[in-house]
Amino acid sequence: MSMLKEFKDFAMKGNLVDIAVAFVMGAAFNKVVSSFTGGIVSPLIGLIFKSDFKDLKYVVKEGVADAEGKVAGEVAIMYGDFLTNLIDFIIVAFVMFMIVKAVNATKKKEDPAPEAPAGPSQEDLLAEIRDLLKKN
Repeated sequence: MSMLKEFKDFAMKGNLVDIAVAFVMGAAFNKVVSSFTGGIVSPLIGLIFKSDFKDLKYVVKEGVADAEGKVAGEVAIMYGDFLTNLIDFIIVAFVMFMIVKAVNATKKKEDPAPEAPAGPSQEDLLAEIRDLLKKN
């Protein structure tokens, strides 16, 4: 039973719950960024390359077209898809950086803990013990 209690204490710590919420929000935000990149950024970059940005590829081995026009056996490096995902990552990373920076700026600066009053030094305590022993 104590292991269950330990797990509950661990799972309910503020930092873990914050991380879980951030993970879910990040996953949802990633979908927004992907649609932004796929719907806005890729077509604009595609204008430069005169093709759909996601379809950019380097063909290593040509495939054979069948009767329906489908290519089979082609080996290609799909660098357009990779670049799209890289742009997605950079956008998400930058936005997360800005969010963390904003949250850190709004955090209240904690005052340093007041120092405990200094007690007697070790020499003073030893002298007091010596004096008490002399009395006896």
